Amino acid sequence: MAPSEVTAEAINNVVRELYPGAASWCVEIGPDYAIAACDVDPRMVRPGGFVSGPSQFAVVDAAIWYVTFAALGRVEPMAMTSELSMRFLRPAQGARLFCRARLEAVSRRSVVATAHVWCDERDDKITATAQGTYAIPLPR
Repeated sequence: MAPSEVTAEAINNVVRELYPGAASWCVEIGPDYAIAACDVDPRMVRPGGFVSGPSQFAVVDAAIWYVTFAALGRVEPMAMTSELSMRFLRPAQGARLFCRARLEAVSRRSVVATAHVWCDERDDKITATAQGTYAIPLPR
């Protein structure tokens, strides 16, 4: 897949095929960023109406996975999380989670990205920030 073929649609098609239970999808992708989204359902909400930490973690992991595809110029389903650190900044409340992951570094074996999470259209109210590393599989 050429870099121009790493589109949100191509990513979403692969995710639907290989991971039909995935809650997140790719909204937008560029050469050094990806935006993931996930609809909040009642199972994700804690008392007080706050979206759970694990739910925010999941959308971050998805966004970093997607930006890894941009870095590689192909959808690589076997790329996997090797490290992910998250800091929660404020309660997340809303109907949809978003996460924007931005590339920080790319090497032969890994991709490092920084991510920000927000709810609904309130991208000025970051609920969490994270940094993670995805491991790139060896060529077959």
